[in-house]
Amino acid sequence: MAELINMPRLSDTMEEGTVAKWYKKVGDTIREGDILAEIETDKATMEFESFQEGELLHIGIEEGGTAPVDSLLAIIGYKGEDIKDMIGMADTAGTAKGESTDSPAPKNSETPAALSETSDEKTLMPEGVEVISMPRLSDTMEEGTVAKWNKKVGDTVNEGDILAEIETDKATMEFESFYTGTLLYIGLQEGESAEVDSVLAAIGKEGIDPAIVKAAIQTTKPETVKKEEVKTEALAPMVPEEKQTSKPSFTSPVVSAFVNNANHNGRLIASPLAKKLAEEKGISLEQIQGSGDGGRIIKRDIENFKGSVRSFKAASGPTGIESGTELANSNMRKAIAKRLSASKFSAPHYYLGVELDMDNAIAFRQQFNTLPETKISFNDIVMKAVALALKEHPQVNSQWFDDKIIQNHHVHLGVAVAVEDGLVVPVVKFTDELDLREIGVTVKDYALRAREKKLTPAEMDGSTFTVSNLGMFGIQEFTSIINQPNSAILSVGAIDKKPVVKEETIVVGNTMKLTLACDHRTVDGATGAQFLQTLRLFIENPIRLLVS
Repeated sequence: MAELINMPRLSDTMEEGTVAKWYKKVGDTIREGDILAEIETDKATMEFESFQEGELLHIGIEEGGTAPVDSLLAIIGYKGEDIKDMIGMADTAGTAKGESTDSPAPKNSETPAALSETSDEKTLMPEGVEVISMPRLSDTMEEGTVAKWNKKVGDTVNEGDILAEIETDKATMEFESFYTGTLLYIGLQEGESAEVDSVLAAIGKEGIDPAIVKAAIQTTKPETVKKEEVKTEALAPMVPEEKQTSKPSFTSPVVSAFVNNANHNGRLIASPLAKKLAEEKGISLEQIQGSGDGGRIIKRDIENFKGSVRSFKAASGPTGIESGTELANSNMRKAIAKRLSASKFSAPHYYLGVELDMDNAIAFRQQFNTLPETKISFNDIVMKAVALALKEHPQVNSQWFDDKIIQNHHVHLGVAVAVEDGLVVPVVKFTDELDLREIGVTVKDYALRAREKKLTPAEMDGSTFTVSNLGMFGIQEFTSIINQPNSAILSVGAIDKKPVVKEETIVVGNTMKLTLACDHRTVDGATGAQFLQTLRLFIENPIRLLVS
C-alpha cells in the first residue's frame, strides 16, 4: 500500500521546509535508508532519508519549493499503484489546514506576546532565549516522557550536546540540542510526561536570570498550566455519605457535614500536598470548603479544618491493611493497550494447535553446535522453518487492509521480546535468506538492545509475520494476539519430555506445542492447517533447513 511522506519537522522550531535537492525521481526504486532529498530548515540543510521501500510514485514539492511541516512531500508505493485519491485527499487536507490557520482570530483573543506586554502580571521573555518543545521522535508519537536529563539548569550547552533521553511509544531516544548557550529552564522533571510540542526546556545567553525565564513561560501559557493541574488533581476521592462503611482495623473519618466544593465536572480539586495532609489526618476532602482558585482545596484549608474526626476498630477479625501501588502508564504500556485492543476487537481470531516431535531437532542442534564458534537455539530453528514455510504459503504471509489484501513475497519476521515496561517486536528482515547462525546473531543483538531501549523505530517496523516464544519460561502452550496488519502470529511452547507412541511402542520422547493465531478475514482454517503441516515437515526434519 502506498505511503504518504510528509514534510518532516527536522528541528523543534521548524515550521516549513524547502526542498534544496531531490536525489530520486518519480519511477526510481527506493530502499529503506536511501537519501530522498535535502531539506532546508530554519537552521540548516539536512539530508532526509526514507523509512519506506518501494517505487517513488509522486513528488509533491519540486526543488526550490517551500511548504509547511506535514505537507505532502512524496508518495512511495508499489509500481503502477493508483494514487490519485491519496493526492486529492492530501491537497484537501492541506487546503483545510491553511484555511484554519489563516482564519482571523476572535476579537477578544490575544497572543501570549501581547498578554505579556499588556498585563502587569505577565513577564516578558528576555531576548535571545530559545524555548525547546517536546519533539516528535516517531511518526506515531503523541506524548513523550523524560527518562533522564543529561544537563541541569545553569549548565553550558553546545549545539549537538545530548540534552535528555526521551521515552516514546516505541523506544527511548537521545535528544540533542540545536542551540548553544546556558540551560535556563527545565519544563519536565525526570519521569514526567507531556504531549508533543509542550514546553520541554529553554536555552539562552549566559547571565539571564532563570527565574525570569520560568515566569515568562508560565505566564504565557496559562491554559496549559491550568489543564495540567486539573489533570493531575482531578483524582480526589468522592465518597458519598451513605457509603461510609466500617472495615476491620481501618481508620475512617466521621463526616459531620458535606460542602459543595466540586468543579463543573463534579470532581473535587485539591493540591497534591492538601490530599497528602488530608490522608494523614484522616479527613475527607468532601468536608472541606476550598479557599483556592475555583474552590481548590489547599494546604491552609486542611490545617484550619475544625470538623470532627474519630477512629474505630472492629471487635474481631483480620488486622491487615488494604494497600497498593499506583503506577503511571508508560508510553509503551499505552501503545501496547491501544494496538492489541484494536487487533483483538477488530480481527476475528481463531487458533490452530499442533504438537511436534522434537527428537530430530534436538539431535540436529547438538551436532550443529559442535562447529567452531557456533551456537544456535531452538528458537533459531523455529524462525528459519517459519520463514521457509511462509514462502510456500503466501496467504499466511499476508496483510489485511480495508480495501485489499497484500500477500507478501518477502519474509520479515517480528520477534516478540519482553522488556521491563512491556513488549517490543524487532523485525528480522528477509529471514528466509539468512542461515541459522545469522538468525541467531541478529535475534540476540535485537533482544539485548531492546532491553537497553536502544532499538530504532526502523528496526521495529515492517513485519509480515510474528513469532512469540515463551518456552524458556516453561510455558507448554499459549495463544497470542495478532500484530496487525499481519494475518497471523505463532506461539511457541517449551520442549516437554514425556511418553509417546513410536512404531506401536511407548517410549520417552520430546515434544513441543505450537499455536497459530489467524485472522479469518485473510487466512481460512484449511490454509492455516496446511501452513502448520509444512512447518512440521521442516522442524521435525531440520536437515531440510540447510538444503531449502
